[in-house]
Amino acid sequence: MSELSITTTQNVTINFQAASVGQRMAAGALDFLIKAAYVISVFYVFFNKLGVDRMLNSVDMWSRVAVIIMFFFPVMIYSVTLESILEGQTIGKKLMKIKVVKIDGYQGGFGDYLIRWIFRIIENNIMGGLIGLIAMATNKKVQRMGDMAAGTAVITLKSNISINNTILEEIGDAYKPTYPLVIKLSDNDMRIIKDTFLVAEKTDDDYTILKLSKKIENVTGITNQSGNPTDFIKTVLKDYNFYTQNM
Repeated sequence: MSELSITTTQNVTINFQAASVGQRMAAGALDFLIKAAYVISVFYVFFNKLGVDRMLNSVDMWSRVAVIIMFFFPVMIYSVTLESILEGQTIGKKLMKIKVVKIDGYQGGFGDYLIRWIFRIIENNIMGGLIGLIAMATNKKVQRMGDMAAGTAVITLKSNISINNTILEEIGDAYKPTYPLVIKLSDNDMRIIKDTFLVAEKTDDDYTILKLSKKIENVTGITNQSGNPTDFIKTVLKDYNFYTQNM
């Protein structure tokens, strides 16, 4: 399995494991089964039980095409919609524990997922999807053409990592949070903050810690109540963990 290094906007390099071709194909197969189940259900309920196909015989061709597209539109936009809502995952990807991420450290956006979706249509219609498979098999980041165009990659979430490598912080049941506004930050923000903080703390880089604490204050509107940048960042990390666990 290939290792994928992502450099965040804070110039911190995080190493992930790129999802294998097999994992991506398995996720795709699961998504295909879900879409196939939807199509079968639509045919059974609307065309077999309700007789929509008979009603369509009485209208013009363009009306028939419009109705058919309406019924099957959810299948067409399945991947781009779910990846946008679930932050880089479809149901198949969730089950396989893989996720789409930006290789520049940013959280992927709708535009990125749309580019991947458009290229998927192109790839699936060229040599039956073989071109996408070849691209993944020969690319060290296991990227298909859509990933290359969107600047994304698919990583596995199955890696065995310690709590120091995640956004999680150990807090007790009696923990009392200090800064409710930390929920303005995303998981990706917190991952960058923690990675940057750990590196700076390890190297006694007080300047970076101070700069990071000021950045957090500016983005969230939080005021550092402790006066100590190190204590402030540690509290922010714990508070975020508290609030996201109890939402």
